[in-house]
Amino acid sequence: MNFTQAITSGFQNYVNFSGRAVRSEYWFWTLFTILVSIVAGLIDLALFRSLDFSPLQSLVGLGLLLPSLAVSIRRLHDLDRTGWWFLLVFTIIGAIVLLVWNCMRGTIGPNRFGPDPLGGVA
Repeated sequence: MNFTQAITSGFQNYVNFSGRAVRSEYWFWTLFTILVSIVAGLIDLALFRSLDFSPLQSLVGLGLLLPSLAVSIRRLHDLDRTGWWFLLVFTIIGAIVLLVWNCMRGTIGPNRFGPDPLGGVA
């Protein structure tokens, strides 16, 4: 999956918490959210310097929260783990575990969350 396909998939499945998301989809989506947040922060800095908060960056964060959560949970499904494991992000050790898991290849072949998005190709 390339960058534009990952972004399209992220927005098309923004409330789809079922199915699977491959590594490339997850990491391209993460890159997209980081880049959009940086751009929004720079625009806020240029336009709203006198305010104590960043209105555009806050709106971007709210807009990307649900699709990011959905992609993260689908990524866990690709690893044959339930989405509840995402709650590990609220602990330091758990965030490290999730980072390692998100770097791993998903389950080859179908699992309990659906067919292999890569078609079983290594």
